[in-house]
Amino acid sequence: MAKRKIIKIDNDKCTGCGLCVPNCAEGALQIIDGKARLISDLFCDGLGACLGHCPEAAITVEGREAEPYNERLVMEKNIIPAGRNTIRAHLLHLRDHGVMDLLQEAFAVVREHGMDPKEIVHGKPEYDACGCGDHGKKEQHGHDHGHHHGHGGGCPGSKVVDLRKATHGGAPEQGRAGGDAPAGRLNSELKNWPVQIHLASPYAPYFKDVDIVVIADCVAYAYAETHREFIKDKVVLIGCPKLDDPGAYVDKISEIIRAAKPKSIKVVRMEVPCCGGMVEIIKQAIKNSGEVMPFETVTISIDGRRL
Repeated sequence: MAKRKIIKIDNDKCTGCGLCVPNCAEGALQIIDGKARLISDLFCDGLGACLGHCPEAAITVEGREAEPYNERLVMEKNIIPAGRNTIRAHLLHLRDHGVMDLLQEAFAVVREHGMDPKEIVHGKPEYDACGCGDHGKKEQHGHDHGHHHGHGGGCPGSKVVDLRKATHGGAPEQGRAGGDAPAGRLNSELKNWPVQIHLASPYAPYFKDVDIVVIADCVAYAYAETHREFIKDKVVLIGCPKLDDPGAYVDKISEIIRAAKPKSIKVVRMEVPCCGGMVEIIKQAIKNSGEVMPFETVTISIDGRRL
């Protein structure tokens, strides 16, 4: 084995947040037993795309004896099966680091699988998070924007619904967002659907020129005033930076910011360390979007206090 550059993970610093994993398009990293692990020298190109996504600075690049990096194996085993967005991320990764020999090898593999690598690089990322294969593609590609209350067809779970417009006889419905609830019952302050980041359409009309709040999944269960304090008069997105795909979150929220140009973004997270990944996701998304906007973080304790 020859000596080459390859990543090194400091287990003492690693919190297992998982932000590094989706930013290694080559598939060299996995979360195992609560820690990030390099699963194969063959998959690590040593270029360090994962370094800047670790909030704990637990990843460095070192020089040591390691098996040679195998671009074709990475493409066939990890990149191609993961789909178009991962192929695109990997090709851009190679291009941006100027490793043209590996890029040309990757292009060849992509062509062998019946795809045009240049179209993938220059085209838009795809959004099919729900797995239905048809959740409002017309709207996502800029067509059929006349229906602000939702779009036809596709998965009901990702159908765009603007609850700001939910009315009955010209007035808000009882029990709906903004309506009058029965005595002793709290109103929902939700103004948009869907709320899960993976299911949200970046081109939904309710994202335009509003204040967005991104709430970690566990907050609603720990903090009793979540609707009144955080959701009221805002458009909400929810997610878990530890259990979901942080890289996909970054891409989705970046596109929302670029397309809708919201007024501000607030992150509401839990106090546990892994939840800090949500803050890093939003910071990276804002940076990637090229926009500048107010950004705020609120932290909730596990016993339901605002810290």
